[in-house]
Amino acid sequence: MSSEAGSAIDTLWPKRMRGLDYDSYNNHNNYVAGYTSQRRGGRSTRYYDFKVQTTSITKLCNTKDIPTINGMYPRPVVYAQEDDKVIVRVTNESPYNITIHWQRLSCWSDGPSYITQCPIQTGQNITYVFTLVQQKGTFSWHAHVSWLQATVYGAIVVYPKKGVSYPFKFPYEEHIIILDIYKIDVVPGKTYLLRLINAALNQEHFFAIANHRLTIVEVDAEYTKPLTTVRVMLRPGQTLNVLVTADKPIARYSMAIGPYQSAKNVSFQNITSIAYFQYFGATANDLSLPAALPRFDDNLAAKTVMDRLRSLNPVTVPKEIDRNLFVTIGLNLYKPNTSILEAYYKNINGYFTEDFPGVPLKFYDFVNGAPNNPPNDTNSLNGTRTYVLAYGSRVQLILQDTSTVSKENHPIHLHGYSFYVVGYGAGNYDPDTTNFNLVDPPYMNTIGVPVGGWAVIRFVADNPGAWFMHCHLEIHLSWGLSVVFIVKSGEGPLERHPHPPADLPRC
Repeated sequence: MSSEAGSAIDTLWPKRMRGLDYDSYNNHNNYVAGYTSQRRGGRSTRYYDFKVQTTSITKLCNTKDIPTINGMYPRPVVYAQEDDKVIVRVTNESPYNITIHWQRLSCWSDGPSYITQCPIQTGQNITYVFTLVQQKGTFSWHAHVSWLQATVYGAIVVYPKKGVSYPFKFPYEEHIIILDIYKIDVVPGKTYLLRLINAALNQEHFFAIANHRLTIVEVDAEYTKPLTTVRVMLRPGQTLNVLVTADKPIARYSMAIGPYQSAKNVSFQNITSIAYFQYFGATANDLSLPAALPRFDDNLAAKTVMDRLRSLNPVTVPKEIDRNLFVTIGLNLYKPNTSILEAYYKNINGYFTEDFPGVPLKFYDFVNGAPNNPPNDTNSLNGTRTYVLAYGSRVQLILQDTSTVSKENHPIHLHGYSFYVVGYGAGNYDPDTTNFNLVDPPYMNTIGVPVGGWAVIRFVADNPGAWFMHCHLEIHLSWGLSVVFIVKSGEGPLERHPHPPADLPRC
């Protein structure tokens, strides 16, 4: 459902799951080239063979050659269970350099180019290996080099362990919606689980179904307290699971996405994409009831859901803080001949420094007094500057939007971790007036720092590696809105950096 691509909407292999019917998703995976599965000691190992290929695709009467996985567009879905081991062999048969990013996993399989690996060049291959320890829910995978994420992306669906149920009523049917579908046929009275993924490059999106309410039960692959709303807003790279009950009169209801654009004087495609939530008994010739979407610049609608989002149960949030960072802007990274992670692991000098500032070089009225006169001197520094964290550090990160060029909602994504969003508000961050939620804050990996506002996140640095934090608007990433955290090894055998794979690509 990406209005950037000018498409409508597109469902990936809708599944009717009666109980946790793992054979259903195994049967689907058998359609993916090279998929096999082995089960040992209650844990499966799932193998995938991804070939990056250039494929001619026709949509809306236009044909274009695009990079794909196994010639498929839509893209293959990776299915697994909690604690499964997943092995994906990626062979690059395209003319483009490629990497694949997998969420919250091993550092060598994280995928961002020049951060944890050099790109896979034409004719090369790499085997990504990761274990889904205590992970379940909906994730996304995507290319993480240049702008190839535009067509190289897909879903990861991780089911609970066998015998473990969802913390909500089991749905009649579930669908993966990579904000790109045409129609979902529904049975009156049944409840559906929609796994929503925003794979857009540069656009946040509102999503709604005409006359139906959406109940959020999971965000970024973490369960939440059920939250019922008439619309949701998804940031690029974000996943969100909602329950929808077909409890309205038999008809054809519009499912729609529309852009959320908070920056001023910025051109974008103000296009609404339409699909259909169609009851059995309705016909394609029936008039569809329209879905109500907010205006593209409705900042209040964008933050309403976030204000009420909570973790399913009380959680253990770090109370004492070892590292308190205040970040307003990122930095520019150059393209070296080795990755930051490899340079750090092998103790190779000259590829990065460890002096990323923990606070802004200059404090001012960030929201109302930013330097907006040419040449927009923001006192930013060029360089590959990283911030180093000791293993086990309890980190608080204050993310502050500024009005430099324009105030804007920034979807900030942290690799390698999820984090607790303990605070969120408008204006300049003020510790004297801020009240944190330290009981049941949402646990996320992408947070929209609100337009002209701030967000505060907390996490424990217990995953050694080099971890990228960046704005998930691809254009902003290209401009350098990013930073790398290096998390050192701990003392225990399971707290140390793993060895690099033998097939790690060379730059």
